[in-house]
Amino acid sequence: MRILIVKLSSLGDVIQTMAVVPDLHAMFPDAQIDWVVEEAFAPLVAQVQGLARVLPIGQRRWRKAYFSAAHRAERAAFHRLLKQEAYDAVIDFQGLIKSSWVAAQTRLRPLGFRATYGNASQACAYEWPVHLLLDRMVPMPARIHAVARYRLLAARALNYEQASLLAKPPQYRWEASAAMAPACGARLVVLAHGTTRADNEWPEADWLALGRQLIDAGMALALPHAGAAEWARVQRWAQVLGPQAQIWPQQGLDTLAQAMAASAGVIGVDSGLSHLAVALGLPHVQIFSQDRAWRAGPHGCNYQVAVGGAQSPTREQVWQAWQQVQTAYAQERPA
Repeated sequence: MRILIVKLSSLGDVIQTMAVVPDLHAMFPDAQIDWVVEEAFAPLVAQVQGLARVLPIGQRRWRKAYFSAAHRAERAAFHRLLKQEAYDAVIDFQGLIKSSWVAAQTRLRPLGFRATYGNASQACAYEWPVHLLLDRMVPMPARIHAVARYRLLAARALNYEQASLLAKPPQYRWEASAAMAPACGARLVVLAHGTTRADNEWPEADWLALGRQLIDAGMALALPHAGAAEWARVQRWAQVLGPQAQIWPQQGLDTLAQAMAASAGVIGVDSGLSHLAVALGLPHVQIFSQDRAWRAGPHGCNYQVAVGGAQSPTREQVWQAWQQVQTAYAQERPA
Protein backbone atom coordinates (compact mmCIF):
# COMPACT_ATOMS: atom_id res chain seq x y z
CA MET A 1 0.00 0.00 0.00
CA ARG A 2 1.22 3.50 -0.85
CA ILE A 3 -0.18 6.36 1.27
CA LEU A 4 0.35 10.10 0.92
CA ILE A 5 -0.05 12.43 3.89
CA VAL A 6 -0.85 16.02 2.95
CA LYS A 7 -0.22 18.30 5.92
CA LEU A 8 1.46 21.51 4.88
CA SER A 9 1.54 23.68 8.03
CA SER A 10 1.75 25.06 10.65
CA LEU A 11 4.61 23.75 12.80
CA GLY A 12 2.54 22.57 15.77
CA ASP A 13 -0.09 20.95 13.55
CA VAL A 14 2.57 19.22 11.45
CA ILE A 15 4.20 17.81 14.60
CA GLN A 16 0.89 16.56 15.98
CA THR A 17 0.13 14.81 12.67
CA MET A 18 3.34 12.80 13.08
CA ALA A 19 1.42 10.55 15.49
CA VAL A 20 -0.40 9.11 12.46
CA VAL A 21 2.72 7.51 10.99
CA PRO A 22 3.24 4.84 13.71
CA ASP A 23 -0.50 4.07 13.55
CA LEU A 24 -0.31 3.47 9.81
CA HIS A 25 2.70 1.18 10.14
CA ALA A 26 1.03 -0.72 12.98
CA MET A 27 -1.98 -1.44 10.77
CA PHE A 28 -0.14 -1.77 7.43
CA PRO A 29 3.43 -2.91 8.17
CA ASP A 30 4.46 -2.87 4.51
CA ALA A 31 2.99 0.56 3.75
CA GLN A 32 5.08 3.10 1.88
CA ILE A 33 4.21 6.53 3.31
CA ASP A 34 5.05 9.87 1.71
CA TRP A 35 4.34 13.36 3.08
CA VAL A 36 3.82 16.75 1.41
CA VAL A 37 4.79 19.60 3.75
CA GLU A 38 5.85 23.24 3.56
CA GLU A 39 9.55 23.48 2.76
CA ALA A 40 10.43 25.14 6.10
CA PHE A 41 9.19 22.06 7.98
CA ALA A 42 10.54 19.41 5.60
CA PRO A 43 13.89 18.84 7.41
CA LEU A 44 12.03 18.11 10.65
CA VAL A 45 9.49 15.81 8.98
CA ALA A 46 12.40 13.97 7.36
CA GLN A 47 13.45 12.94 10.90
CA VAL A 48 10.24 10.95 11.35
CA GLN A 49 10.81 7.21 11.28
CA GLY A 50 8.82 5.31 8.68
CA LEU A 51 8.52 7.81 5.83
CA ALA A 52 9.58 6.86 2.33
CA ARG A 53 9.62 10.36 0.85
CA VAL A 54 9.17 13.92 2.09
CA LEU A 55 7.98 16.28 -0.64
CA PRO A 56 8.70 19.95 0.19
CA ILE A 57 6.30 22.52 -1.21
CA GLY A 58 6.88 26.30 -1.28
CA GLN A 59 3.31 27.58 -1.32
CA ARG A 60 4.01 30.31 1.25
CA ARG A 61 6.99 31.61 -0.70
CA TRP A 62 5.37 31.20 -4.10
CA ARG A 63 2.45 33.44 -3.13
CA LYS A 64 4.82 36.41 -2.84
CA ALA A 65 5.58 36.34 -6.57
CA TYR A 66 3.25 33.73 -7.98
CA PHE A 67 3.79 34.47 -11.67
CA SER A 68 7.56 34.90 -11.61
CA ALA A 69 9.46 32.63 -13.98
CA ALA A 70 11.45 31.10 -11.12
CA HIS A 71 8.35 30.21 -9.12
CA ARG A 72 6.55 28.82 -12.18
CA ALA A 73 9.54 26.54 -12.74
CA GLU A 74 9.54 25.45 -9.09
CA ARG A 75 5.82 24.65 -9.19
CA ALA A 76 6.29 22.59 -12.34
CA ALA A 77 9.14 20.67 -10.70
CA PHE A 78 7.03 20.03 -7.61
CA HIS A 79 4.14 18.66 -9.69
CA ARG A 80 6.49 16.33 -11.54
CA LEU A 81 7.75 15.07 -8.18
CA LEU A 82 4.19 14.72 -6.84
CA LYS A 83 3.13 12.62 -9.81
CA GLN A 84 6.09 10.25 -9.75
CA GLU A 85 4.12 7.84 -7.55
CA ALA A 86 0.52 6.63 -7.71
CA TYR A 87 -1.26 6.18 -4.38
CA ASP A 88 -3.81 3.85 -2.85
CA ALA A 89 -4.81 6.58 -0.40
CA VAL A 90 -4.17 10.31 -0.30
CA ILE A 91 -5.29 11.88 2.99
CA ASP A 92 -5.49 15.63 3.45
CA PHE A 93 -5.03 16.20 7.19
CA GLN A 94 -5.41 19.97 6.85
CA GLY A 95 -8.89 20.26 5.37
CA LEU A 96 -8.21 23.57 3.63
CA ILE A 97 -8.51 24.52 -0.02
CA LYS A 98 -4.74 24.97 -0.36
CA SER A 99 -4.04 21.44 0.93
CA SER A 100 -6.92 19.71 -0.83
CA TRP A 101 -5.83 21.32 -4.09
CA VAL A 102 -2.46 19.58 -3.64
CA ALA A 103 -4.15 16.27 -2.83
CA ALA A 104 -6.33 16.60 -5.91
CA GLN A 105 -3.26 16.78 -8.19
CA THR A 106 -2.01 13.31 -7.20
CA ARG A 107 -2.15 10.13 -9.25
CA LEU A 108 -4.14 7.21 -7.87
CA ARG A 109 -3.78 3.48 -8.26
CA PRO A 110 -6.86 1.46 -9.28
CA LEU A 111 -9.44 1.78 -6.47
CA GLY A 112 -7.37 4.52 -4.88
CA PHE A 113 -9.03 7.52 -3.22
CA ARG A 114 -8.43 10.99 -1.80
CA ALA A 115 -9.96 11.78 1.59
CA THR A 116 -10.31 14.63 4.06
CA TYR A 117 -12.65 15.83 6.81
CA GLY A 118 -16.35 15.83 6.05
CA ASN A 119 -17.17 18.61 8.49
CA ALA A 120 -15.66 21.13 10.86
CA SER A 121 -14.69 20.37 14.45
CA GLN A 122 -14.59 22.98 17.19
CA ALA A 123 -11.42 25.14 17.13
CA CYS A 124 -10.07 23.21 14.12
CA ALA A 125 -9.42 24.72 10.70
CA TYR A 126 -11.72 23.55 7.90
CA GLU A 127 -13.00 24.97 4.59
CA TRP A 128 -16.14 23.42 3.12
CA PRO A 129 -15.14 23.72 -0.59
CA VAL A 130 -12.81 20.77 -0.08
CA HIS A 131 -15.95 18.74 -0.86
CA LEU A 132 -15.54 19.88 -4.45
CA LEU A 133 -11.90 18.81 -4.73
CA LEU A 134 -11.70 15.37 -3.11
CA ASP A 135 -13.82 12.26 -3.35
CA ARG A 136 -14.14 10.88 0.18
CA MET A 137 -15.42 13.01 3.07
CA VAL A 138 -14.84 11.52 6.52
CA PRO A 139 -17.21 12.61 9.33
CA MET A 140 -15.60 13.98 12.49
CA PRO A 141 -16.87 14.60 16.05
CA ALA A 142 -17.84 18.17 16.84
CA ARG A 143 -15.30 18.40 19.70
CA ILE A 144 -12.08 16.42 19.66
CA HIS A 145 -8.39 16.84 20.53
CA ALA A 146 -6.28 17.76 17.50
CA VAL A 147 -4.07 14.65 17.68
CA ALA A 148 -7.09 12.39 18.11
CA ARG A 149 -8.68 14.09 15.10
CA TYR A 150 -5.69 13.32 12.88
CA ARG A 151 -5.52 9.72 14.08
CA LEU A 152 -9.27 9.25 13.65
CA LEU A 153 -9.25 10.67 10.13
CA ALA A 154 -6.66 8.10 9.07
CA ALA A 155 -8.49 5.29 10.87
CA ARG A 156 -11.86 6.09 9.33
CA ALA A 157 -10.44 6.68 5.86
CA LEU A 158 -8.59 3.34 5.94
CA ASN A 159 -11.20 1.37 7.90
CA TYR A 160 -9.41 0.56 11.13
CA GLU A 161 -11.44 2.74 13.50
CA GLN A 162 -12.39 -0.27 15.62
CA ALA A 163 -8.77 -1.27 16.24
CA SER A 164 -7.60 -1.06 19.85
CA LEU A 165 -4.72 1.06 18.55
CA LEU A 166 -6.72 4.28 18.88
CA ALA A 167 -7.27 3.70 22.60
CA LYS A 168 -3.51 3.89 23.18
CA PRO A 169 -1.64 7.18 23.71
CA PRO A 170 -0.16 8.67 20.54
CA GLN A 171 3.35 7.63 19.61
CA TYR A 172 6.05 9.68 17.91
CA ARG A 173 9.00 7.88 16.38
CA TRP A 174 12.19 9.53 15.17
CA GLU A 175 14.94 8.15 13.01
CA ALA A 176 17.48 6.36 15.24
CA SER A 177 20.13 8.86 16.21
CA ALA A 178 22.14 9.35 19.37
CA ALA A 179 21.56 13.07 19.02
CA MET A 180 17.79 12.57 19.23
CA ALA A 181 17.95 10.59 22.49
CA PRO A 182 17.35 12.53 25.73
CA ALA A 183 20.50 12.88 27.78
CA CYS A 184 20.00 11.35 31.23
CA GLY A 185 20.99 13.75 33.95
CA ALA A 186 20.92 16.85 31.74
CA ARG A 187 20.31 20.04 33.71
CA LEU A 188 19.24 22.29 30.84
CA VAL A 189 15.64 23.51 30.68
CA VAL A 190 14.36 25.00 27.42
CA LEU A 191 12.08 28.03 27.80
CA ALA A 192 9.86 27.93 24.71
CA HIS A 193 8.53 31.47 25.06
CA GLY A 194 7.96 32.32 21.40
CA THR A 195 4.55 32.35 19.75
CA THR A 196 2.99 33.95 16.69
CA ARG A 197 -0.19 34.71 18.65
CA ALA A 198 -0.20 37.54 21.17
CA ASP A 199 -3.00 35.85 23.15
CA ASN A 200 -0.71 32.86 23.76
CA GLU A 201 2.04 34.89 25.42
CA TRP A 202 2.97 34.63 29.09
CA PRO A 203 4.10 37.76 30.97
CA GLU A 204 7.80 38.53 30.76
CA ALA A 205 7.98 39.20 34.50
CA ASP A 206 6.70 35.68 35.16
CA TRP A 207 9.25 34.17 32.76
CA LEU A 208 12.07 35.97 34.55
CA ALA A 209 10.84 34.94 38.00
CA LEU A 210 10.52 31.34 36.83
CA GLY A 211 13.98 31.49 35.27
CA ARG A 212 15.51 32.65 38.56
CA GLN A 213 13.72 29.86 40.41
CA LEU A 214 15.04 27.24 37.98
CA ILE A 215 18.58 28.61 38.27
CA ASP A 216 18.35 28.60 42.07
CA ALA A 217 17.34 24.93 41.80
CA GLY A 218 20.57 24.17 39.92
CA MET A 219 19.27 24.29 36.36
CA ALA A 220 20.66 26.09 33.33
CA LEU A 221 18.33 27.71 30.80
CA ALA A 222 18.18 27.55 27.01
CA LEU A 223 16.57 30.49 25.21
CA PRO A 224 15.60 29.72 21.60
CA HIS A 225 14.32 32.56 19.42
CA ALA A 226 12.94 33.34 15.98
CA GLY A 227 12.58 36.85 14.58
CA ALA A 228 13.64 40.26 15.76
CA ALA A 229 11.18 40.59 18.65
CA GLU A 230 12.18 37.26 20.21
CA TRP A 231 15.88 38.04 19.68
CA ALA A 232 15.48 41.29 21.61
CA ARG A 233 13.57 39.46 24.34
CA VAL A 234 16.18 36.76 24.93
CA GLN A 235 18.93 39.38 25.03
CA ARG A 236 17.07 41.18 27.81
CA TRP A 237 16.53 37.93 29.69
CA ALA A 238 20.16 36.84 29.40
CA GLN A 239 21.31 40.17 30.86
CA VAL A 240 18.97 39.76 33.84
CA LEU A 241 19.46 36.02 34.43
CA GLY A 242 23.20 35.87 33.91
CA PRO A 243 25.51 33.17 32.54
CA GLN A 244 23.19 30.29 33.38
CA ALA A 245 20.86 31.52 30.61
CA GLN A 246 22.15 30.43 27.19
CA ILE A 247 20.85 32.09 24.03
CA TRP A 248 20.64 29.41 21.39
CA PRO A 249 21.59 30.44 17.84
CA GLN A 250 18.91 30.35 15.20
CA GLN A 251 19.03 26.93 13.60
CA GLY A 252 17.03 24.59 11.43
CA LEU A 253 14.14 22.73 12.98
CA ASP A 254 15.93 19.40 12.64
CA THR A 255 18.99 20.58 14.58
CA LEU A 256 16.79 22.44 17.06
CA ALA A 257 14.92 19.19 17.72
CA GLN A 258 18.22 17.42 18.41
CA ALA A 259 19.27 20.15 20.83
CA MET A 260 15.92 20.01 22.63
CA ALA A 261 16.04 16.22 22.84
CA ALA A 262 19.23 16.44 24.92
CA SER A 263 17.63 18.75 27.49
CA ALA A 264 16.04 18.02 30.85
CA GLY A 265 12.71 19.28 29.60
CA VAL A 266 10.74 22.19 28.22
CA ILE A 267 8.47 24.84 29.69
CA GLY A 268 6.61 26.70 26.98
CA VAL A 269 3.51 28.42 25.74
CA ASP A 270 1.06 26.85 23.30
CA SER A 271 3.36 26.82 20.28
CA GLY A 272 5.17 24.62 17.81
CA LEU A 273 8.14 24.10 20.13
CA SER A 274 5.86 22.92 22.92
CA HIS A 275 4.31 20.37 20.58
CA LEU A 276 7.83 19.35 19.57
CA ALA A 277 8.65 18.77 23.26
CA VAL A 278 5.65 16.44 23.47
CA ALA A 279 6.70 14.54 20.35
CA LEU A 280 10.26 14.18 21.67
CA GLY A 281 8.94 12.59 24.87
CA LEU A 282 10.42 15.27 27.13
CA PRO A 283 9.19 16.42 30.54
CA HIS A 284 7.04 19.36 29.57
CA VAL A 285 4.80 22.04 31.04
CA GLN A 286 2.61 23.75 28.44
CA ILE A 287 1.26 27.16 29.40
CA PHE A 288 -2.19 28.13 28.16
CA SER A 289 -3.57 31.65 28.35
CA GLN A 290 -6.86 30.71 26.70
CA ASP A 291 -9.22 27.76 26.73
CA ARG A 292 -7.41 25.52 24.23
CA ALA A 293 -5.77 22.84 26.35
CA TRP A 294 -8.61 20.40 25.63
CA ARG A 295 -7.76 20.68 21.92
CA ALA A 296 -3.98 21.11 21.84
CA GLY A 297 -2.51 20.26 25.24
CA PRO A 298 -0.46 17.15 26.04
CA HIS A 299 -2.39 14.08 27.10
CA GLY A 300 -1.73 10.44 27.89
CA CYS A 301 1.57 11.11 29.66
CA ASN A 302 2.03 12.01 33.33
CA TYR A 303 5.23 13.98 32.76
CA GLN A 304 3.65 16.26 30.15
CA VAL A 305 0.95 18.56 31.50
CA ALA A 306 -1.02 21.67 30.59
CA VAL A 307 -1.47 24.53 33.06
CA GLY A 308 -3.73 27.55 32.77
CA GLY A 309 -6.67 27.87 30.43
CA ALA A 310 -9.27 30.58 30.33
CA GLN A 311 -6.83 32.64 32.39
CA SER A 312 -3.06 32.80 32.27
CA PRO A 313 -1.48 30.66 35.04
CA THR A 314 0.58 32.18 37.82
CA ARG A 315 4.31 31.62 38.09
CA GLU A 316 3.73 29.45 41.15
CA GLN A 317 1.27 27.24 39.24
CA VAL A 318 3.83 26.73 36.49
CA TRP A 319 6.56 25.96 39.03
CA GLN A 320 4.39 23.40 40.80
CA ALA A 321 3.55 21.79 37.46
CA TRP A 322 7.27 21.59 36.62
CA GLN A 323 7.99 19.84 39.92
CA GLN A 324 5.12 17.45 39.17
CA VAL A 325 6.46 16.48 35.75
CA GLN A 326 10.00 16.06 37.10
CA THR A 327 8.74 13.64 39.74
CA ALA A 328 6.63 11.73 37.21
CA TYR A 329 9.53 11.52 34.74
CA ALA A 330 11.87 10.13 37.40
CA GLN A 331 9.31 7.39 38.08
CA GLU A 332 8.31 6.66 34.47
CA ARG A 333 11.39 7.58 32.42
CA PRO A 334 11.43 5.56 29.19
CA ALA A 335 14.15 2.92 29.00
